[in-house]
Amino acid sequence: MCSGKLQTALLVAGYFVYLLVGAAVFQALERTAEKQEKMAAAQMKEAFLQNFTQLTVAEMEQFMKNLIKAIQNGVYPVGNESQFEESNWDFSNSFFFAGTVVSTIGYGTLHPKTAGGQIFCVFFALFGIPLNIVFLHRVGKMLSLLCKKLGKFLYEKGMRKKIKFLTLLFFLATGILVFLCLPSVFFQITEGWSYSEGIYFAFITLSTIGFGDYVVGKQSDRKYFSYYRVLVAIWILFGLAWIALLFNLLTTVLEDTEKIIVKDLQQIGKVSKDNVGSQQRRCWPVQFIPEEEPLPPRAGGDAMKMESLTADSEHTKNEKKLFSNSKTLAIT
Repeated sequence: MCSGKLQTALLVAGYFVYLLVGAAVFQALERTAEKQEKMAAAQMKEAFLQNFTQLTVAEMEQFMKNLIKAIQNGVYPVGNESQFEESNWDFSNSFFFAGTVVSTIGYGTLHPKTAGGQIFCVFFALFGIPLNIVFLHRVGKMLSLLCKKLGKFLYEKGMRKKIKFLTLLFFLATGILVFLCLPSVFFQITEGWSYSEGIYFAFITLSTIGFGDYVVGKQSDRKYFSYYRVLVAIWILFGLAWIALLFNLLTTVLEDTEKIIVKDLQQIGKVSKDNVGSQQRRCWPVQFIPEEEPLPPRAGGDAMKMESLTADSEHTKNEKKLFSNSKTLAIT
């Protein structure tokens, strides 16, 4: 027991240390390049505001291309210059990015742009994704133990027929409350989204679909508290473990249901086939009902029958002869 707890503690500690180191490296590799891009975007915006009445069509199209490229790189040239000083690669955002890499969510709104950052991202994901799978598996086992304890408690309370259903229902309801409903209220307050948008974002994130149409901490007109995205990243990691276990349970339920349906269909088909066969025999005219073929005589059957008859006749003759001799002796 102590060994298992120690392994779990070491795994969790190693996993978060791996994310922290990755966040620090991404921050060091990408922050300077991002600052240069923001300065270029600010200069482009200033030049546009000074000369927008004199721009040609070609210059206007080039400005639009540069603006689109800046937005794709995570630079939003809006507001005053103080907003350009805020970095997408501070520690909180870098940790969030590291979490989305190992969890394979990949929103696409934040990505490394330097050669060093891209190469490091490859190796970071190469070892981080298997580590994330092991971590989620261990957290899933912990959640499974909680479900088993719940099932044992229900069994002791006399609810023996619906333990599996009640355990799944409790696990589903608790997970939806903790990982979907309550975080959606938090996102509604912090991000200004509607509650339905919060639910949508939570599920799309935890299911690792990651469209990228909603991402936390990206609105320039809102002030976020420090390490906001770190907390979101931790919510994502544990939410992934819950939803992965939920998907496994639902898969098991669907497979069991499929087996039951196939078995019922086979039984229905067999009964239907037997009924059709008996109905056909009842509906056929007598002369069309196939008669059972007589068994072929075994080899030597007639000869054995003739020998038996011959033996019987000889036995009768002997009895008559004995009876006649006994009668003659009696007269004498």
